[in-house]
Formats: sequence, structure tokens, C-alpha cells
Amino acid sequence: MVRAPARLHFGFIDLDGSSGRRFGSIGLAIDEPKVIVEATPAHHLSVTGDESGRAPALARRFLSHYRLRENVHIALQQMIPAHVGLGSGTQLALSIATALARLFSIEAGVRELASVMGRGKRSGIGVAAFDRGGFILDGGQQVTTTDRLRKPDSPPHVIIRHPFPEDWTFVVAIPNVGRGLAGDAEGRAFRRLSARHTGGTGRLSRTILMQMLPALVERDPSAFGQSLTTIQRIVGRWFRPVQLGTFASPLGARIARAMVRGGALGVGQSSWGPTVYGMATSEKVADTMEHEVRNTSSGRGEATIFRARADNRGAEIRTSQEQR
Repeated sequence: MVRAPARLHFGFIDLDGSSGRRFGSIGLAIDEPKVIVEATPAHHLSVTGDESGRAPALARRFLSHYRLRENVHIALQQMIPAHVGLGSGTQLALSIATALARLFSIEAGVRELASVMGRGKRSGIGVAAFDRGGFILDGGQQVTTTDRLRKPDSPPHVIIRHPFPEDWTFVVAIPNVGRGLAGDAEGRAFRRLSARHTGGTGRLSRTILMQMLPALVERDPSAFGQSLTTIQRIVGRWFRPVQLGTFASPLGARIARAMVRGGALGVGQSSWGPTVYGMATSEKVADTMEHEVRNTSSGRGEATIFRARADNRGAEIRTSQEQR
């Protein structure tokens, strides 16, 4: 059985590659929602549970790579909502790959499995969240002026992985406004954005280096929250030509403002959204934030609202004997 955390993607660092490296990203593994997958021997490949539509292709990709027979059953016991900015694709792919690797006694690390499953080509946050959890900063991919859009073979390397305070709470809202970009649509969006000189990379980098990282190490929630909001403004401006606003939807923007009214120390959109998050350090403030969000989303398209804390462990892997 494999249990894997979702992740919040706080933003990319360099979309146009003007620094000599492209992408680079920051994010956090969170304890809710989760992917829970179990693989057991069977006469043929079968899948049960939610998101069973994606799972067979993922399983076949793994089995084909390692030249294994399709005699396995995969039970999807719990899932992260798909294409809402919480990293469901990477966590599902790595969970299935890890469960199958254990079942067939294949020795393969997380980075190898990510490459096999085609995950982490732009951002390394999801792969690193699965591996060890916590706060993550990856270094992106090296580019050249003649090969700016090359496809990397493996996920970006993690530059910083740091435990995140588990008493800092995130109120997370998923507006019911459709799905965020993924797959080919996401690829086209990044190609469009890479052709523009985005600007702001220097300011964003300074915010990470001189505000966000010190605040994390010193456990200063106010400064960390301010850095989240600053980064959201910059990344949201970069994404505007594609998502037509700083947030993926007008409702998402209203929810973010509602979180601020409720006392959020910082707000942002995870990846392409539509998921929006706000940070607090007390249950009382989180209660107020949630109340404001519910008032804002009521009548304008409902939103799924929940709370999450940091996951500093990454995926939990157990054999059938260990589960007993």
C-alpha cells in the first residue's frame, strides 16, 4: 500500500529561461488530500476505485518499461481531485509505480520512477513531495539559447528541502469553475509564456532568498505569508495572458480576498489552479477565513473547502505484512 500527499505549488521562478535555467519552482507537501493505492497479484490487469480511467495507462507504462506481465490488480482507495492544482497526476503515477515496484521486487528510486512515468519534466515539487515531503525548492532545468525548449529526461534537482512548521495551517478552497491546465494544453501555455520576456524574476528570486527562506528557518509566519502573497502577484501576472487574470477565475480572486479579510497571513493559487490557499497560525483565524470564503462562494459557484498542514514525511509505503 502506498499513501502519498498532495502538494501546493507556490510558483515558478523563471519562465523564459533568461537566467540560463528555466522554471525552478517552490512548493509544499500537504497532509490532505491523499492518494492511497494498493497493488496485488491477479490474473489480468484490473483497476477499481475513483480515477480508474487514468490508472490502467499508468500501470501499463510501468509494466511495459520493465517488461512485466499484466497480472496485477490496482485498488485506488483514495484520490486527490484531478487537474485542480494539487498535483494529482504525479502522486497517482508515482504511487502506482511504487506499488508495482514493491510487488515485483524492482529496486528503483523515486527519480528513476518519475522518469519512467514521465513526471516532473517542468517542476520537481511533486516528485520531491512524494519522496520526502516538506518545503521544496528545485533548480529547474539548464537551457541554452539554441535549445531552449528541450525536454528534460529527469526531474529538476532539489536545491532546498526543509521541514515546514506543522502548526501553520492552510485553508484550501477549490472553486467549482472547471479544471486547471494539464497535459498538452499546459505545454502550449508554457511555450506561449516562454516566448515573452516575463520580467520580475529578479524580484521573485530575492523574495525567496531574502524573505521566504529566512522566514521558514526562523519560523516567522508573518514574513513567510507576505512572501507567499508577493510571489502570487508576480506569478499571477506571468500567467495572466493564459488565464486572463492574476487568478484562474474571478471566483478564485474573490476567495483570495475573502481569506485576507479573514486574517490570512498570505494567499496564493496552487499551480494553474483553480485551487486557492491562505495561511494561518491559529484555528480561530482559520475559522474566520473559512467563514469568509463560504460567504463569498455561496451563490457564485460553490467551492470545496478544507484545511491542510504540512506533510514532512512524503509517501508512506507498507507491505501487506506490515499492514496487518
